[in-house]
Amino acid sequence: MLEINYIRQNPEEIKNRLLIKHFNQTELVDRVLELDIQKREIQQKQQQAQNEGNKISKIIGEMMAQGHKEEAEVQKNRATHLRDEIKSMEEKLKSLEELFFQTLVQLPNLPHISVPEGRTPEDNRVVKTGGTIPRLSASALPHWDLMEKYNLVSLTLGNKITGAGFPVFIGKGARLQRALVAFFLDEATKAGYTEYIPPLLVNADSAFATGQLPDKEGQMYFTSEDNLYLIPTAEVPVTNIYRDEIVEEKNLPIKLCGHSQCFRREAGSYGKDVRGLNRVHQFEKVEIIQIVHPDWSYESLDQMVSHVESLLHKLELPWRILRLCGGDMSFASALTYDFEVFSTAQDRWLEVSSVSNFETFQSNRLKLRMKSSDGKNRLCHTLNGSALALPRIIAGLLENHQTEKGIKIPASLVPYTTFEYLD
Repeated sequence: MLEINYIRQNPEEIKNRLLIKHFNQTELVDRVLELDIQKREIQQKQQQAQNEGNKISKIIGEMMAQGHKEEAEVQKNRATHLRDEIKSMEEKLKSLEELFFQTLVQLPNLPHISVPEGRTPEDNRVVKTGGTIPRLSASALPHWDLMEKYNLVSLTLGNKITGAGFPVFIGKGARLQRALVAFFLDEATKAGYTEYIPPLLVNADSAFATGQLPDKEGQMYFTSEDNLYLIPTAEVPVTNIYRDEIVEEKNLPIKLCGHSQCFRREAGSYGKDVRGLNRVHQFEKVEIIQIVHPDWSYESLDQMVSHVESLLHKLELPWRILRLCGGDMSFASALTYDFEVFSTAQDRWLEVSSVSNFETFQSNRLKLRMKSSDGKNRLCHTLNGSALALPRIIAGLLENHQTEKGIKIPASLVPYTTFEYLD
């Protein structure tokens, strides 16, 4: 959520920066300012009325002490009238504050100055590449055929048990997924992240605090009877550990990681995008999160990008890093780097991670502040990244590492799988 003080001071800059995200409802900035003025005017009148009421109470006391009962009654009538006015103002202020809040939360985060112009994924900028795209034989298969050939994952069983988009991992396929989770968590722990196992359902306050509500409500599964949301990523519950907290500056950065099942409705996805593990409704992911001093957040972002890069290097996958353009960024992000691995059999790039700096957008919703050495409270910056999302990583491993002998497991992963080939 944008900070109102910043909006008051920089309305035109905010409108121009929002256009980089192709957010065209810039009139909401003016509406926020109008409501803010109305709200503050009522607050001022309310304070004046309360001050006047306090003076009248003092006058009434003095008059009663002097025996001037008739004059005191007149002042009592004035006090009653003031109380009615104050009550009316309180009701109007409450209504205005709700309208102000509902308008403010419709504004997305401002993009960082380095965010490139553009509308679609085709406008994202490649900033780095790594790994080697293998040359596969003419008989090479896409991962959905490899899953069936080696009996690793069944989409048919998932469809039978639940519905489309809920894969069932089997035997060595299940072992591979478990190995990847352990590998990612161990790497995160080595990098100084504290591991959490979070709940898989969150309340609306938690979903709002990290920016899923109201922006992504249609993408989340909702349990209406309990008013709880199935999480789309461990980012939501893990970041909310620090909701309504004031942390000491000396304790920053705070580095957290979490493994969880993730649930996304992904409504409206069709065609090649949903083949195999390309796009599923339930998947596993390891998330890394940092809560940092506002002056350090972009150094922390670079560190997180380097961490994800190291994972893909150890998995021996061809990868690239993209700086997302304004039109392809999330509602809450100030700057996002996407990681993609090359799907050799599909001849296309697959997103496997997003690493983002939210600056104060989440922390303002979280009410997550830092007590500075000067004793003042400041909003922290929050960052998160996938390290990594498993479905497309598994797709990349199967396709890029397929050989005549079977699927070769990267050396860094063998201690976790205990086997060198899927065959």
